Amino acid sequence: MSVRVKVPGSVRPADARGMDGAEFARAKLGFQADERQAEVLRSEAKRGILNCSRQWGKSTVGAAMAVRRAMAKPRGVILVAAPSRRQSAEMVEKAREMAERAGIRVRGDGKNRDSLVFPNRSRIIALPGRPSTIRGYAAALVLIDEAGYVDDRMYEALRPMLAATKGDLWMMSTPNGRQGFFYRTWAFGGDRWHRVRGPATESEHLDQKFLEEERDVLGPVRFPQEYLCEFTETEGAMYDREMVRRAVDTGFGALRI
Repeated sequence: MSVRVKVPGSVRPADARGMDGAEFARAKLGFQADERQAEVLRSEAKRGILNCSRQWGKSTVGAAMAVRRAMAKPRGVILVAAPSRRQSAEMVEKAREMAERAGIRVRGDGKNRDSLVFPNRSRIIALPGRPSTIRGYAAALVLIDEAGYVDDRMYEALRPMLAATKGDLWMMSTPNGRQGFFYRTWAFGGDRWHRVRGPATESEHLDQKFLEEERDVLGPVRFPQEYLCEFTETEGAMYDREMVRRAVDTGFGALRI
């Protein structure tokens, strides 16, 4: 962890007033977002979903969103969920580094192992991957990293935490087959969700020669899912879920025997 040394001319605590999210990330957090990442950071949507390739920068974008929200809302709670504590803690660590670049002195909250408390008493908290142990929070913002790999029960436990605060929910992931709340939200979530698709072939940060190598290694099923944001059928499935869904006729009444 870097140590902030107070020297003449050192950065003063960041002030987010008058900046959109992308400007704030560049000027105060040291994160130069590309065009699609900037779209996310500028968004004022209450509900957002990022369907993006491996190494697109999902966790970094999420960390920048968390720091900006923590600074803007005194005593606010920002929760970071992921399939495991290790993964949610990684986003919180990125947020710590960004806060330090902005000249913000943060510390742990003394209750949660991976947490940050800001001078305005806002908190960013990394949650474990077990829904039975996360209840009890009221959150201004919930970020779900690697959402395609998070259990539906975790998602169902997180959503009520936004009720009293009218908080925001953003989820981000690489696809993991046509299953789970991440797929259902992307495919059928409706207009309330701001959708951002980030295939590796459009990223400014990913080497195209490496992607060609990955295409040869992963093959025609895994590569489109890992790098092209396509919801390919779950490996081992006998039937395509979407094909089955379209084949169901809901116009029949109850079967009488």
